[in-house]
Amino acid sequence: MAAKDGNGPKPARFVLSDRQRLAWLRLYRSDNVGPATFRDLITHCGSAEAALEMLPELARRGGQFRSVRIATEDEAERELEAVARYGARIVGFGEPDFPPMLRRTENAPPLVTIRGNPEVFRPSAVGIVGARNASMSGIRIARRLSRDLGEAGHAVVSGLARGIDHAAHEAALRTGTIAVLAGGIDKPYPPENLRLLDAIENGTGAAITDRPFGLEARARDFPRRNRIIAALSLGLVVVEAAMRSGSLITARLANELGRLVFAVPGSPLDPRAEGTNNLLKNGAIVTTSAKDILEVLAPLDDRAAPGPVGQLPLFEPDDGMALPPSDDQRARILSLLGPAPADIDEIIAHTGLPAAQVHLAVLELDLAGRIERHPGNRISLLPAS
Repeated sequence: MAAKDGNGPKPARFVLSDRQRLAWLRLYRSDNVGPATFRDLITHCGSAEAALEMLPELARRGGQFRSVRIATEDEAERELEAVARYGARIVGFGEPDFPPMLRRTENAPPLVTIRGNPEVFRPSAVGIVGARNASMSGIRIARRLSRDLGEAGHAVVSGLARGIDHAAHEAALRTGTIAVLAGGIDKPYPPENLRLLDAIENGTGAAITDRPFGLEARARDFPRRNRIIAALSLGLVVVEAAMRSGSLITARLANELGRLVFAVPGSPLDPRAEGTNNLLKNGAIVTTSAKDILEVLAPLDDRAAPGPVGQLPLFEPDDGMALPPSDDQRARILSLLGPAPADIDEIIAHTGLPAAQVHLAVLELDLAGRIERHPGNRISLLPAS
């Protein structure tokens, strides 16, 4: 029942029980369970506990004949205890402290670990990213943009890297900044930014990650971090970036998520400006001051407001849900896949199979490690190992 007061009914707050949080954590830490797979499992199985029981069979039907590693209760309990001792919290999708912008993103992580002040996620945020080997000019611009955006009421999001990230965080310490980590909440990178991270977490800002406690960041974890930076941001500013850089990956991910991309123009003689200048050629918004950003974002500020809570299914269960696809149907779906991403809705239309049956086949193949998920409800075939 919704609580009531003199101003009328208020919506009930969604809060995971201890048992649910443990089951969610076990499921999310199990092999081949990413955000989209987690949501499909909850939709198909009804709960994380039921999903944990069904996971081995679903993976087997998808073609995984080796045993699937499922996180144990002991592992999940140890992580929850370690996170609490560290002064952080694991927050579930839809809970009050889950970042509103992240909650409204396609395939948001079901669980994030946060250390610091969760209120920093309430105002709309702007991401600022750029070169690690930044020029002095780039650092000055990042500081000025970050300071002015903070004074205008925006939180500043970045990745705690050297160069532009460091400058953006440092300039927003007073007004609020969010550090997105590629590894566990206790394993920030690089080590020279530990003092800066401490100032963020113990001031008005916070650190956030969806990676397990104790995990050292690996190269493959940084694109995942970059996606969270983009997801938390109403707009993303690239200050300096070479043509092959993580900042351009973040810009691409921001574009895929429907976020606005801003870029600071630079000298054509500086390789650190080659990526940003290319973004401008492809439609990024020219940025020389915070005013350029604020004028464009002003009409969009309400997008950061909290949306509906709870797990939102990617598809609606129907009568076909109870029937797993046959081997022939699964093979037919597989035959349509290749290295280029294919739209699941197009597969449904082409095969004529019930939507729920196709989604279940996709879930099975994903758990078996045979496909890769992409934004926009698309999948591709992974090469045989």
